[in-house]
Amino acid sequence: MTPRLVLGSSSPYRRALLERLGLPFEVRVPDVDETPIDGEAPRQVACRLAESKALAVARTETGCIVIGSDQVAASGDLRIGKPGDPERALAQLLQMRGRTVSFHTAVHVVEGGTGRTLGSHCDETRVVMRSDLDAAALQRYVALDRPLDCAGSAKVESLGIALLERCESDDPTALIGLPMIALARILREIGIDPLRT
Repeated sequence: MTPRLVLGSSSPYRRALLERLGLPFEVRVPDVDETPIDGEAPRQVACRLAESKALAVARTETGCIVIGSDQVAASGDLRIGKPGDPERALAQLLQMRGRTVSFHTAVHVVEGGTGRTLGSHCDETRVVMRSDLDAAALQRYVALDRPLDCAGSAKVESLGIALLERCESDDPTALIGLPMIALARILREIGIDPLRT
């Protein structure tokens, strides 16, 4: 019997990605402070928060497998979060023109109840943003795609792909918010194979 899967996330993007595996799962929204710690590198933030989200849910859910995930975007010293409103989204996109942005996307899988780690992974996707986009084009993009809840203000799974010059990744789903290749491997290692259930 396949153990119950629980996704510890409020993200509709992560939910849609996990649905690709065709496995039944539940969603619980973890209560986690996502404030970075001073001096913490973007990759460290993503890994810590993915683990914290999984553990927060594992404390209240037993007899299951809990999946936590987080994503942090940065370009040099510039940290790039979720914009929240159209003005900030436009400002982010203007600031990122022509720059390489690294998206660190972590997944952490634990046993519900015990919090025992079953697997973890952090993917780095490097994206080069187009330099030839003017404010009017970026404003039109923000109005059409409404990327207000996306780190970096770009939905690459939709119109945001037109903002990119180049993308380097081992896992295209990581940029959307959940590294599915790594997650599928972790699930296989603990006996959950969507191709064999």
